Amino acid sequence: MIKRFLTLMFLTGALSANLHAQAPGEEELGAWFMYFGTNQIAERFSIHSEAQFRYYETADNFNQMLLRTGLNYHINPDAMATIGYAFIQTDTSFEDIMGEVDTRENRIFQQFILRDKVWEFLFEHRYRLEQRFFDFGDVTDTQHRARYRLQVTLPLTDTFFLNFYDELFINLQDNLFDQNRLYAAFGVNITENSNVQLGYLRNQFSNVVFDRLQFAVFYNPDLRGLFKKKQP
Repeated sequence: MIKRFLTLMFLTGALSANLHAQAPGEEELGAWFMYFGTNQIAERFSIHSEAQFRYYETADNFNQMLLRTGLNYHINPDAMATIGYAFIQTDTSFEDIMGEVDTRENRIFQQFILRDKVWEFLFEHRYRLEQRFFDFGDVTDTQHRARYRLQVTLPLTDTFFLNFYDELFINLQDNLFDQNRLYAAFGVNITENSNVQLGYLRNQFSNVVFDRLQFAVFYNPDLRGLFKKKQP
């Protein structure tokens, strides 16, 4: 009887320790540091550049690195289509675990953006499809996902603005709901083609919610001069 009791206590303690080691850190206020660029290379073409570094805690405890690029085709000033690629490295555990292998993902995506203006409000609809190729270290997997984001920007002055969005993620296999992101930020226009935003993101999954601060830099240079042929 005593042996059974000690065995049960040991198993309970081990399970508790394991669950603690796997804690996703949802009680912490994490942070995302981000850069986005739209680099114009021709009248109708530009290159998307993006880097994101995400932390379970503010500026500490690495969670995820995301690097993304793509080729944009500008149909008109209010419509744009993109095809691109992303690499994502994710530490899925809040605690440091000996011998842990980070998840790696290679992702292909296609997206379409529509913009509109109503009074002073700038609306943007973004539709995105993703093909996701995971490497978990010992196994691999392929998944597909659809995303829709509605973004609203409200200029306050020529320099300051507010930015809001809600984005829904839908799995195209089992477990239809993937996540929902609700975002609000205060932005400052630095130049005509650059701005910074400081905001808050509520990232809701089916069984957990993350609160994240976000600091983002947007820089959209016109590089067409670099691609023009020099006159003889």
